[in-house]
Amino acid sequence: MLFTPHTLGPLTLPNRLVMPPLTRSRAAAGNVPTALMAQYYAQRASAGLIVSEGTQISAQGQGYAWTPGIHSPEQIAGWKQVTDAVHAAGGRIFAQLWHVGRVSHTSLQPGGAAPVSASAITAEGVKVFIDPDGSGPQAGVGGMVQTSTPRALETDEIAAIVAEYARATANALQAGFDGVEIHAANGYLINQFIDSQSNARTDGYGGTLQGRLRFLREVTAAVIGVAGAERVGVRLAPLTSLNGTVDDTPQATYLAAAKVLAELDVAYLHIAEVDWADAPQMPLAFKQAIRLIFPNTLIYAGLYDAAKAQAALDAGWADLIGMGRAFIANPDLPHRLQHGLPLNALDSATLFGGGAQGYTDYPSAG
Repeated sequence: MLFTPHTLGPLTLPNRLVMPPLTRSRAAAGNVPTALMAQYYAQRASAGLIVSEGTQISAQGQGYAWTPGIHSPEQIAGWKQVTDAVHAAGGRIFAQLWHVGRVSHTSLQPGGAAPVSASAITAEGVKVFIDPDGSGPQAGVGGMVQTSTPRALETDEIAAIVAEYARATANALQAGFDGVEIHAANGYLINQFIDSQSNARTDGYGGTLQGRLRFLREVTAAVIGVAGAERVGVRLAPLTSLNGTVDDTPQATYLAAAKVLAELDVAYLHIAEVDWADAPQMPLAFKQAIRLIFPNTLIYAGLYDAAKAQAALDAGWADLIGMGRAFIANPDLPHRLQHGLPLNALDSATLFGGGAQGYTDYPSAG
């Protein structure tokens, strides 16, 4: 099944392999996507679906140096050269819409302001990548610093951020993306509203489970209003504690989130599993419960190889499988897996910042 077609909304994917969102920190001045980024994504166009690296919906939404945005005309034009290159190579690509919330630093925020979040709770021990001297991604010189203390969004500010997601969706479609994925995982803003230990609100966006899910529901509905449900996916990370977000009852919370998204009829859910070697595994019964609740396409990502991916597809609780590190190092990953060819090793030293080295110079099998 790994190399069979799959229908995703109006798209026919030629295989079940997804290149998931992978931050590479190579945007140019103004957080504008570059020709080098277009080359990188086009090299990987044989993926059934590419989901772009997280692209911030506003200047406030940025949490790391040199990440691309989707809120200025220059950024839209930069992404257009990326999508044109991917489509010319026969690929399909969604834009991942990103607001980091509290996972940021005042040096990255407009006017040096505090980042925003569901509540004024610092992500203790979480660090972000900044460019302290403005040297840019080509120099590859940056620093990791503790996130700044956020301020809680006022209730009447939230609608404006929901509207920014809608504008970012329109911008993504203008840039030629085939759809959008809402980043509601990995400890970023939407996740900060969902998880109980990062949301201490007492208004309608907190307090109860449905209150904590309200921001997710409103953002998703606004994005659907622009793109149509068939071109919208949502990424969730039910059991991870990335960037300091923890939920007291994660299975109940995320089954409820899946129900909300099923009601909104989004095209897919993209489940980010924990992806470090000794991490706790997501229980099979939990995956089966998500499948019962959510009838549309389910993508799973997290340390999958070909055998593990095939087993997930055969079991029926996954429709597509994301392989991040493997796609970084192997632009022709579907070909290599289908023919049992060896994989290139990942150069972890070149993941963030820099130029072509470790980005567009990985060889194809030929």
